[in-house]
Amino acid sequence: MSGTVRVFLVDDQQMVRAGFRMLIDSQPDLTVVGEAGDGGEAVERLTATRADVVLMDVRMPRMDGVEATRRLLARPDPPRVLVLTTFDLDEYAFAALRAGAAAFLLKDARPEDLLGAIRTVHAGDSVVAPSTTRRLLEHFADALPDPSAAPDDRLDVLTSREREVLELVGRGRSNSEIAETFVVSEATVKTHIGRLLAKTGSRDRVQLVVLAYETGLVRAG
Repeated sequence: MSGTVRVFLVDDQQMVRAGFRMLIDSQPDLTVVGEAGDGGEAVERLTATRADVVLMDVRMPRMDGVEATRRLLARPDPPRVLVLTTFDLDEYAFAALRAGAAAFLLKDARPEDLLGAIRTVHAGDSVVAPSTTRRLLEHFADALPDPSAAPDDRLDVLTSREREVLELVGRGRSNSEIAETFVVSEATVKTHIGRLLAKTGSRDRVQLVVLAYETGLVRAG
């Protein structure tokens, strides 16, 4: 098991879980360590079962994936959560991202994309392309700050350059595109991203995108 990514499956459809299990267990570096039929069961079982990545459905009975994600991420050394949904631009997926999920993926994604997403999330990065996250957030523009509202004080800890970098992250720019904009190296951009994560308490790039929208630094549309 050393070096193997431990995956836990959460979905109320047994056939869906069986399909995911077959796919994941076919990989030498991935293994399914458990599964649950709803969020409540997942929270209970993950108390005793150690997992690196949780594939979390969002629409489930008893306890949905949003609440389960929130409870799991409140624990010390929590697993990374990859949100799965049937529908693009799902309000539940948006809520799960706000709750701290590291990724958003549609259930009809290609097998190689799902496997790659699990590995990417385990490595500590975001699966969701910032542009996809931006599109998700724009769908819920009514819930975002009024352009005339006062600046959010969560940005007070940032330098001017860090705010500029955060804005570009929120607009879906890659590290290479940000580096090109400021005429700096990608290593410098990665340093800025690291500082942004530390100063804002964000888990990953997805959370930075959410922050950029919630604080009004980036406007929908």
